Amino acid sequence: MDSTDSKDETDLGDDLLSELLKPLRLTGVFDSRWHVRAPWAIEGDAEQSCAVLHYITEGGCWITGEDQTPIELQTGDLALFPTGTAHRLSDLPERHGGVALAAVLPERQPGTSGEIRIEGTGPESRILCAGLHYDASAATGLYKALPWALVLDRSQVDKEPLLRDTLRLLAATDRPTGPGDRLITLRTFEMALVLALRPLLRELAENPSSLPVLANPGISKAMVIIATRFAEPWTIESLAREVGMSRSAFTAAFRELVGEAPARHLTGRRMQEAARLLGETCLPQSAVPERVGYQSAVGFHLAFRKWFGMTPGEYRSQSLSAA
Repeated sequence: MDSTDSKDETDLGDDLLSELLKPLRLTGVFDSRWHVRAPWAIEGDAEQSCAVLHYITEGGCWITGEDQTPIELQTGDLALFPTGTAHRLSDLPERHGGVALAAVLPERQPGTSGEIRIEGTGPESRILCAGLHYDASAATGLYKALPWALVLDRSQVDKEPLLRDTLRLLAATDRPTGPGDRLITLRTFEMALVLALRPLLRELAENPSSLPVLANPGISKAMVIIATRFAEPWTIESLAREVGMSRSAFTAAFRELVGEAPARHLTGRRMQEAARLLGETCLPQSAVPERVGYQSAVGFHLAFRKWFGMTPGEYRSQSLSAA
């Protein structure tokens, strides 16, 4: 491989990762502060349409998931679960028989905060935990393919001063409150999510085995095309041709690496943009289909209703009511 090919692949990976750095717009946050002394263990359920964040402000803990290698966290470390995979936090990796998160924090409604205290005789730990709820329709196959847990240790967090200072502010017990606090908290956690994903995704780019799609130039290129040129009249054949693959090889590799068929991924990207245009802009509804790659208004209407369970008009009205 010559230097030009290497540079093209690097640029392609950067382009693909930049799409993941366009944040999932958070719709709500529940955050809690944990003050625990060993022995302790807390079992968390899988969270739907929700990323989970753990920031260790003092002490340490172990994170364990089903069929996963336990992960040790120390003061200053940050763990992110992009898709809210079920996991256990405990003082020791072999600790079982703890309490269920639902039992100690039964009401985890977005926009509220909570606290957990477990008294013991061993070492003390303090942890900031947050459930970051996002619009499920905005979660692409690539996002869903991220590893179950992503970790930045203290030295990595310290290399990102804005992330470090944001986490410390969010973890503070005397965090400023006042008018607009709920919205400020939501957007601050959103910023923390993006700031955390940036170095984590750089690591993934350097170790493609953690996110295999990055190691396949054809599929990576297709992902970038779908993310940035979704309004063009693509077919599976034209996409495969554009990335230099046969239709059958392209379809099979895409499904294996991304987790869904290329046609569904393209539809999802178009629907994501349509929802943004309807919910965040004043663009006439009649102009939306063409902007997202549909030549037929009827075809767009049917696709939108199938994807969201409501018509474009109903979606816009609901968005205006929520605002």
